Amino acid sequence: MSVFDVLKPPPYAKEIEDENLIKKNYKYWRIRIFCGMYIGYVFYYFTRKSFTFAMPSLMRDLGFDKSDLGILASVLSLTIGMSKFLSGVLADKSNPRFFMAIGLILTGILNILFGLSSSILFFALFWGLNGWFQGWGWPPSARLLTHWYSQKERGTWWGIWNTSHSVGGALIPIIAAFCAQYWGWRYALYIPGALSVLVGFFVINRLRDTPQSLGLPSIEKFKNDYPDDKTKEEKEFSVKQILFDLVLKNKFIWILAVSYFFVYVIRTAINDWTVLFLVETKGYSLLTAGTCVCWFEIGGIFGSLIAGWASDKLFSGRRGPINVLFSFCVIFAIVSLWISPPGLPILDSLLMFIIGFLIFGPQMLIGMAAAELSSKKAAGSATGFVGLLAYLGAATAGYPLGKMTHEWGWQGFFLTLCICGVVSVLLLLPLWSVRGNAKQVVGNKKEEKEEEYLTNARSN
Repeated sequence: MSVFDVLKPPPYAKEIEDENLIKKNYKYWRIRIFCGMYIGYVFYYFTRKSFTFAMPSLMRDLGFDKSDLGILASVLSLTIGMSKFLSGVLADKSNPRFFMAIGLILTGILNILFGLSSSILFFALFWGLNGWFQGWGWPPSARLLTHWYSQKERGTWWGIWNTSHSVGGALIPIIAAFCAQYWGWRYALYIPGALSVLVGFFVINRLRDTPQSLGLPSIEKFKNDYPDDKTKEEKEFSVKQILFDLVLKNKFIWILAVSYFFVYVIRTAINDWTVLFLVETKGYSLLTAGTCVCWFEIGGIFGSLIAGWASDKLFSGRRGPINVLFSFCVIFAIVSLWISPPGLPILDSLLMFIIGFLIFGPQMLIGMAAAELSSKKAAGSATGFVGLLAYLGAATAGYPLGKMTHEWGWQGFFLTLCICGVVSVLLLLPLWSVRGNAKQVVGNKKEEKEEEYLTNARSN
């Protein structure tokens, strides 16, 4: 048996006819699967951010400088981005139960190998591979969220799941800093790595593939919440059809992907550079500045929850309005942080909370919109593709933005973020009224022919 046999999705089981049993099983499996992928993604962040909080001790012990370690940060962002796209295509044809778990186990092992190393060459190798398998966390989660939760409720569930980013991001500084302080920087890699290997086996136990693989009807049938075009949801597609017909030829996916680039520039820049900004311009200690920045992740938790709920309840499953409104408001929040007077850490903490609240809304909903505007059969590929451009934005927020800040000062930094905010609003505005179903995406003769082709293929 090869690894591809393990990753192969299980066949559909005979559908259960007892309605009460269907309801009972759906309730049980939706909770069980959600908890599994939520906890799994929390630990993906453990093995992604462990190095960040081990850096001060590592630099002191091994004599590396910021430019050396900056290379590792860029390598991680680039490999995650590439992996999200390519593994997204693979995830759409794989069993997320094993796909997500194997990726988590391998990232844990690579963290341990990183901790055993002392050479920048091996650091780059292991951290690049870590970035590659980090990309195995998002696509299977997108696949599960689109198969187990229907259009009108998905925003709420996706919003809750998206808080796993912030939970992992908030916990790992405590764990890594504790390990580095008392046992050395290597244990800041060993402990998260070992925990992630163990959680990987927990994920295998918790997750399953589609409802149909357990004898349940599709989520659309169970919730009576169908898209306008059922063929794109029910038909099985080849890898070529998924990649080209449902993703790369979809103009809305491209709009979302490019807007994601600018959203991630803002998100990553605020997360990575604000401590230095507060120390240099407002005279805060590292501890005070770090405390201010912690509120960014806390705001992100609330932003994800509110954005998902509002897109479901206030806009009937349309993600566009929330994306536009949040992206527009974050521009003013960034300007406020820029011009706020020094010596007011409570105000800066509040502004960091607001920025996190606003930026994590589109950070979540753009990915969800990509899954919904393609097909649930292409959810991994669509979210992986927009994720690729997102992490190119994250990489841009590293060395390029740092160089720009060095040349033009903090005013250049904040001006760049404001421009990114304006561009993201202009890109997202045309999607205001688009709901995540195929009929509303179709707009020209070429696309209508694709619809006719898909319908004929299903009937044949």
